[in-house]
Amino acid sequence: MRGNLGAMALIVVGVLALAINLGLIEVDFAQLLRTWWPLLLILLGIGMFLAPGTTDRRPRD
Repeated sequence: MRGNLGAMALIVVGVLALAINLGLIEVDFAQLLRTWWPLLLILLGIGMFLAPGTTDRRPRD
């Protein structure tokens, strides 16, 4: 899931950047960041929660 989440984030950022450069949408990133920064923390927490664990479990003999 961790690899997919990163790939999806890059795709979304790329699509938004392209749309802004082409003049399809106008976005004030500073205002968005001031308003929605807690959502970034929530998404990071969900991503960490859903990522596979890295526990060291040794098979029993």
